[in-house]
Amino acid sequence: MTITIEDRVIELHQIKQLYPAAIVKTGFKEETTQVSLEWFEIESKGAVELVEFALFLELKDGRRDTFAYPDKERLFDAIKAISNQINATI
Repeated sequence: MTITIEDRVIELHQIKQLYPAAIVKTGFKEETTQVSLEWFEIESKGAVELVEFALFLELKDGRRDTFAYPDKERLFDAIKAISNQINATI
């Protein structure tokens, strides 16, 4: 079975990890890091600057990809689209 994220077609059995995160500035030059959505919403309390939201994909062969979204609504739309693709095959 395959799923499509943005314009990328991925074999579901090849996915090792697929997870959402917020990308924030670390405060050191232009450096950024990923944090969990829970930490961003609950713990950051506005102390960090949001760059974007993203879905991170890691395949079993080690390849990685990031799909960036300007806001949480679009990130959740992408997650829902993935869920709908998987549920359509059940």
